[in-house]
Order: sequence, then structure tokens, then C-alpha cells
Amino acid sequence: MKLVTFEQGGKERVGIAIGEGIVDLAAADAFLPREMIGLILAWPQIVGRLRDLEKTTPHFGIRDVHLLAPVPRPQKILAIGLNYADHVRETGGQIPEKQIWFSKLPNAVNGPFDPIQIPKVSSAIDYEAEFVVIIGKRCRHVSKADAPGVIFGYCAGNDVSVRDWQMQTPQWILGKSFDTHAPFGPWIVTPDELGDPHTLSIRCFVNGEKRQDSNTCNLVFNVFDQIALISQAMTLMPGDIIFTGTPGGVGMAAKPPNYLKAGDRVRVEIDRVGAIEAECAAEP
Repeated sequence: MKLVTFEQGGKERVGIAIGEGIVDLAAADAFLPREMIGLILAWPQIVGRLRDLEKTTPHFGIRDVHLLAPVPRPQKILAIGLNYADHVRETGGQIPEKQIWFSKLPNAVNGPFDPIQIPKVSSAIDYEAEFVVIIGKRCRHVSKADAPGVIFGYCAGNDVSVRDWQMQTPQWILGKSFDTHAPFGPWIVTPDELGDPHTLSIRCFVNGEKRQDSNTCNLVFNVFDQIALISQAMTLMPGDIIFTGTPGGVGMAAKPPNYLKAGDRVRVEIDRVGAIEAECAAEP
């Protein structure tokens, strides 16, 4: 199943994406949740009803609505660094023995096709294609074996990074948390539809030129390793977002660096998940 958050008629709604259409849950059933975290919380009780709605006629065409980030207001956005070997090599580093974690703040959340801001204070804006995990249950101390059971679904994402701000201190949070710099979507694909999350091709294009091309089988620490570690430190909540790392080919590693500028178009594709695409625009 593919679940979306969208805006239509000035109202935020949740729905099921079916082909080129969307079933609006509010229009289909007045008793269903009206926002994504509520839907995640109620999932065990409503999944059967949602399966029935997959067989109904869509209320809207996807092209006729504004797709928002599937979880517009997550409690946490967590991201792992240096998690593909080719990306580690292009930065001149060594494969980490321990997972390297940072946060992107919720103000960075952006819709899958909304403009990415090129901020006034920097011209070193980089793309990072990433496979994104959505947490489905309140959980702590999750074993690697049990990690699949706490995942609600998956998205495509772009860990947009302001490199000069990122690198000026050992802590990356400012350089990773500029407004609009955490686009993800276009929907949440549920695990039953996706299958093995570690067999997916992931690509990034800038103005049609392929810049990144890898597969989630190349993650240094896979999705389940990641959940097992971070859940030792904190309680994960329904709707929390995990950016799982980017492969080689980022703009920073080019010689000279090949950063994003206003007018560029950035596209992230992940097999069996979908694609997000945005134009870069100067900060208003």
C-alpha cells in the first residue's frame, strides 16, 4: 500500500495512492484518522478497512493535488553518516566501526516536489539521495531480529546539506537542518508491498545527469542494525523518520565541487519505492 499526505481545497488530508489517483480517507470513511501519525497509531485496527478501500474509485488524480511530506510533523528526524563504502572513500575517510548519527530538525521537512531553498548564507548546497524509514510503533531496545516489526514503511529522501556550515564544527546539526532540506516521499510504501529493503537500486540525478547510482545492499550498517542501535538510546515514536545514508557521487566530492544552484532540478529514485524531484530556488 502507498499512503500519502496531500493538500486539496486548502485542507491537509491523508489517502491511498492507487495508480494515478488518490483515495481520500476522510471522504471514504468519516471514522478514519485525518493525519498520518494518527493513521500509523490506528493501523492494526484499520488496515482491513484500508485494504477494502484500495479496490474503490479514487477521489482525486495525483496531478490535481499538492503532495506533502508523508509525515509533515515528525517528532524526530535521525540520520546516519558515512554509511556507504564508496561515499566514505570519496570523503577520504575509513569505514566507520561505529554508527555515526546526527539529527535534521523538523523545520527541514519538505514535500517531495516542493522547491529546495538555496540559502542566502551559503553556496555550498549538496544533494544526498537516501532511503528513508518511517517508524510504526513506540519502541525501545529493539533487537536486530525484531527491527522489521517496528517499521511502518519506506520513502525516498534527499538529505540536503549545507557543506560549509556542516563542516565548520564537529556537530553537523546546523548544516543539516536548513529550511526545506529534508524532502521525502512521495508516499510511504508499506513493508508488505516493498519486500526486502536491502535489494533496492538508488539513484540521484541533477538536471538529468546521473550523479549517484548504488543499491541498499551496500549499506555499511543496514536498516535493522540502525534501529537496533538507536533504540538503545531513545524511545522511537510512530512517525519518526530515519535517513539511512547516501552513496558516493555527492557534489562535495567532485573536483572542483559541484554544488546545487538556483534553477537546478534534483531527482531521487529508489526502485519499488518511487521518486521525488524538486527545483532549487533562492531563499526568499
